[in-house]
Amino acid sequence: MKQAIVGPLVALAVATTLHVSAASAQAPAAGAATAVPAQPAAAAPATEPLADGEVLKVDKGAGKLTLRHGPIPSLDMPKMTMVFRVKDPAMLDQVKAGDRVRFAADKIGGQYTVVGIEPAK
Repeated sequence: MKQAIVGPLVALAVATTLHVSAASAQAPAAGAATAVPAQPAAAAPATEPLADGEVLKVDKGAGKLTLRHGPIPSLDMPKMTMVFRVKDPAMLDQVKAGDRVRFAADKIGGQYTVVGIEPAK
């Protein structure tokens, strides 16, 4: 009878020890500093310099903008007309064909991408 009780008690003791060890490994020591996870920026400004452009076409289905733009020094790009992807599809709701804009672009995943856009002043 002792043998039938000892086995489950040993298993319970081992399980309890493992559970307590895992919990204490996750909990910081009293008075220890805890790291606060970084929160994503709500609308971080683009770090690239802004280029001047004119919206020629908005293609919401494809997530693209056609822009006639001035030079983009950060991409070593002369003035031209080209199609850009947009980093955030909500940008496409901010503009329409004919709008003059200032925008920042970057090459992301091999694609030229508008990472920030605002109306020209």
